[in-house]
Amino acid sequence: MEQTSADTERERITLCFNLGTFEGFNFRVNGAIERTLTADEVVNWDHDKNGEAEFWPSGDKAEVALVFSGKSAVCAGELIALDRLLKELGEASSVDYLRIYWLIQVCGEDIGNLTTEKVEDLFAHVFEGTSFLDLRKEAAYELFELYHPEAYKVWESCHCDGLIFDEDRFLDSPSFSVEEVVLGDRKALIVVPQ
Repeated sequence: MEQTSADTERERITLCFNLGTFEGFNFRVNGAIERTLTADEVVNWDHDKNGEAEFWPSGDKAEVALVFSGKSAVCAGELIALDRLLKELGEASSVDYLRIYWLIQVCGEDIGNLTTEKVEDLFAHVFEGTSFLDLRKEAAYELFELYHPEAYKVWESCHCDGLIFDEDRFLDSPSFSVEEVVLGDRKALIVVPQ
């Protein structure tokens, strides 16, 4: 039985989530790809037909750029794995992206092997806003109340000026790992208890 050109055509992959746009370099022409590509175009790039190429986030989707920030190039399999993971998590919230970022960039996990269980089991506190100073203050007080409720009640009920709570010393203690992250015009603070 003879194959037609339609039979030999690769099946197109459609991603569930908007993973932004990508810039690229085509090794066949030894130059930049002259337009930005969607994530769908990247995963469906035919390296045999169009030439070997590499791609990286253009930055319009800050969460995706963050997840792949430690890499010089992103392959189709990594985008498919991220899309699958977000689909299994049920949404594409910034908290999900930040947890995935933490597991890949801080813990050294491979996105292809990352499971929803690992993401959901990561006990990370995420605070988002526009100022790291405000986020650190918010995180310190919230975590102080959460992890040390008795001490927090004593501190809160005390009206003497000598009892000071130092937010930075609390967050920078060996009890927590803290990461400040920029997401475009927003900022996020990830705090993971040790």
